[in-house]
Amino acid sequence: MSLSNFLMKSGLNSGNCLRGTIIPVVLNNPDRRHGHTLRGKPPGVARTLEQRLRDETASDPEVTARVNIGFPQLKGSRSEQLKNRLKHLKAQRSNKELEQLARSNKLLIDLDQVQEAYTKTTGQHDLRLLADHYGIYGDLFGSAYFVPRVPLQINYEQENVLSPVYNGNVIKPSEATKAPVVSFDGQLDPISGKQTSNSENYWTLLLTNPDAHYTNGAKECVHWFIGNIPNGHVSEGEVLVNYLPPFPPNGVGYQRMVFILYKQQSRLDLSAYQLATSDYANLEKRLFSTLDFYSQHQTNLTPAGLGFYQTNWDESLTGLYHDVLKLKEPIYEYDFPKPYLADQKFFPLKQPFNLYMDKHRDIKEVNKEYLQRKLAKTHPFDGPEQPLRYPNAHPIKGVPSWLKTEVRKQRLGMGRVQDY
Repeated sequence: MSLSNFLMKSGLNSGNCLRGTIIPVVLNNPDRRHGHTLRGKPPGVARTLEQRLRDETASDPEVTARVNIGFPQLKGSRSEQLKNRLKHLKAQRSNKELEQLARSNKLLIDLDQVQEAYTKTTGQHDLRLLADHYGIYGDLFGSAYFVPRVPLQINYEQENVLSPVYNGNVIKPSEATKAPVVSFDGQLDPISGKQTSNSENYWTLLLTNPDAHYTNGAKECVHWFIGNIPNGHVSEGEVLVNYLPPFPPNGVGYQRMVFILYKQQSRLDLSAYQLATSDYANLEKRLFSTLDFYSQHQTNLTPAGLGFYQTNWDESLTGLYHDVLKLKEPIYEYDFPKPYLADQKFFPLKQPFNLYMDKHRDIKEVNKEYLQRKLAKTHPFDGPEQPLRYPNAHPIKGVPSWLKTEVRKQRLGMGRVQDY
């Protein structure tokens, strides 16, 4: 639009403009926002960092799709579930005794019943999400996963104290020196969740550590292996690998101990995994791969149960390394890189002279200097000198400004002097 047309539509003419009328003119500049010049494309057009990273790391969904290798769940109809829920609510609301106890704050809730109801409803699904969070499926089965259908009750017993395994809790090696007590319902049908009439149900129980083997990072360390467990009686199963307590070294943090329960189609010959008693402490013989084991027996095995906990180093492992594994106890430390120091300047402006020079000195030399300074003012029998009652009231004369600050900090007990 030309200027003359704009003036005519606004009811103005050139004479009015010359007499001093102010005409508001709005200039829409897409390259400016709030007084700042935008570089590149505007926010609505430019891709975000998340979008750019997604494009850079794009993968084929058919290749990365996860496969469920577990048992499916046979669910009832939605209407039947709703009918049972309404029936239960109606029975609870019509119970006058229950209402009276609730109003008088005397109602006691059986936590065992709560746990049982949680396990039957969403407990195993939550366990699957936790296992995904801790990376268990990815490290053991690759792109496969399964939803646990058979609940596992695992307890470590140490001096009449039970340490249960649940949802990745922390159990110390001193609490896991003996094999745990494992129980599950061996007559449970993983698909329907009901008891089966089959009198011969065989199971396999594995305890593996995906973080333990240090000579081969792609392998695991098998700590316990029991096959052909009849009808859930773990004590009657075929022990292929005897129980070895966890042994996380000092300095590596937490390690994951994973229990996996497999449902067998029939009795299997697993003698190839038998570990001799003489090789009990041979860690190379305990090399194991859950993915290879499942791939070899996937026609006869289906994962049905899961449990895991975390463990880290404690003092009890020193005896295990020396007496059982016959190894020196390893200690791992993080090698921190040295701090970056720029080249020295002839005149470091706006920096305390002493602190600047200490950056380029050996830290041991600085520590020694502070220690000597402290010992020089400490009497061998009377102890250190008494501090000034009013440190800031005493003037500091005849020294440069940077040294005044240092003396003032020493008097007040502030700054780096607190480290020595």
